[in-house]
Amino acid sequence: MSDSEQKQQPYQRTIRSFVRRQGRLTHGQEHALETHWPTFGIEYQKQSLNLEAVFGNKNPVTLEIGFGNGNSLAEMAAAAPERNFLGIEVHTPGVGHLLQRIGELGLSNLRLMHHDAVEVLKDQLQDDSLNRFQLFFPDPWHKKKHQKRRIVQSQFMDQIANKLQSGGKVHMATDWQHYAEQMAEVLEAHPLFENLADEGLYVPRPEERPLTKFEQRGQRLGHGIWDLLYRRM
Repeated sequence: MSDSEQKQQPYQRTIRSFVRRQGRLTHGQEHALETHWPTFGIEYQKQSLNLEAVFGNKNPVTLEIGFGNGNSLAEMAAAAPERNFLGIEVHTPGVGHLLQRIGELGLSNLRLMHHDAVEVLKDQLQDDSLNRFQLFFPDPWHKKKHQKRRIVQSQFMDQIANKLQSGGKVHMATDWQHYAEQMAEVLEAHPLFENLADEGLYVPRPEERPLTKFEQRGQRLGHGIWDLLYRRM
């Protein structure tokens, strides 16, 4: 095994809740993984995390699953230094890119994990430890035979409900209408979530969620975006 393969080995995971999107690391991403992961990365272990110890404060914690390249999560963390942010992503270059952004922006309120989110929820995050949960543009698994792999299912939302504090919020967004309808169906049926839309099921994009280049392109092409905002009762 080469030196570069040995360095990348800690970031290889078996993923269940998402499909791994392989990608080549740039030199900058590889350097960020080597330089910043020891400080801002959290390794998966079958033991609960003390988030106050991880961040060094008692600020409210936002969890985002599937942050992609991390640009929007970095922007949110930079705009809200009074909050802590924990991101989970399975795409290695995305983790590397966000670590680069953490270094460039000098962020101290953001930590990353590179593992299956369902296992992290089950094994590491304590009940009532989160103030907010975010899921933006998850894999839609658009083929009907694959839709059972969508992460937003009733059992998954049971996990999220357990980890959220009372009054904590769930914010999801997708550009697939059928998935938006499924998300709403699952959340509307859950006894612990209350819809915060003024009317209907969906809300306009909240200001705290940055508008991405992906969305801007979709808007130019006439694609719809559906945001869902719920509160944990």
